[in-house]
Amino acid sequence: MESFSPTTRAAFWMVFFCFTMACLSGMIRHLSGTIPALEMVFFRNFFGWLFMLPLVARAGFSILKTKRIKLHGVRALLGTAAMSCWFIGVTLIPLSEATALGFTVPLFTTLGAALILGETVRIHRWVALMIGFLGALVIIRPGIEQIEIGTLIVLASAVFISSAVLMVKHLSSSEHPMTIVFYMGLFMSPLSLIGAVSVWVWPEPEHYIWLVGMGVFASSGQIGMAKAMKLVDASVSMPFNFSHMIFASFIGFFFFNEAIDVWAWVGAVIIFTSTLYIVRREAKLAKQKSRQVLPEV
Repeated sequence: MESFSPTTRAAFWMVFFCFTMACLSGMIRHLSGTIPALEMVFFRNFFGWLFMLPLVARAGFSILKTKRIKLHGVRALLGTAAMSCWFIGVTLIPLSEATALGFTVPLFTTLGAALILGETVRIHRWVALMIGFLGALVIIRPGIEQIEIGTLIVLASAVFISSAVLMVKHLSSSEHPMTIVFYMGLFMSPLSLIGAVSVWVWPEPEHYIWLVGMGVFASSGQIGMAKAMKLVDASVSMPFNFSHMIFASFIGFFFFNEAIDVWAWVGAVIIFTSTLYIVRREAKLAKQKSRQVLPEV
């Protein structure tokens, strides 16, 4: 792949990430009738962590040195909450709807950066945020459709994910990406086991293939996204993230007989367009700042 341009390679890795995440959601739905969601969270974390071990060994265990172990623990708590909500939500609502609502993560991240971290968010991005959340209302349609508990759980997952993203952003200033992923799995495995024990059902032998697959797909997908982010700016790779909606809808339609929800697609387009604007706006401002140009007005 080295012969291809960085943008082409980044596009490949981002689409690969979206494919693996859609497959992961499909695996969750497939096993949901036999394995409790909280138990699947544990196996996803544990097998994903095992998958990371040889990669860490290859990079050298010296990268695991850290002085911010408490922050890794907080990130793991947020990640466990986010993953638990996502796994439960995916078992309750159509994959396309869950995926569309998942696009709100950048919106919550931007909102959190402004309200919690005190980052400057000016009028253009506030307007984009409002439009994005209107897109979520298009999907949910409160007052027209009954709001399902699964929808609220997926939105809670988006809030927790955005909090974890802000924590990773803070950690990445001093930590190697593989260090963050390693400690995430190290801490999230026992944390998720607490919830799993309360609903534990011993998997049948054939179930372990799917459970191991969850860990492999999840970890390899995260690596793919990291590669994409390393090759190009987020503003360049972001458009390819919409392929997640395509893969999720395909899996839901062909494997679980889920109808194509037009409102989910309309809402997804609105949310995704607003988040794309925010990402590109932030990238533009970052370049202006690096060139010591006057900030956004």
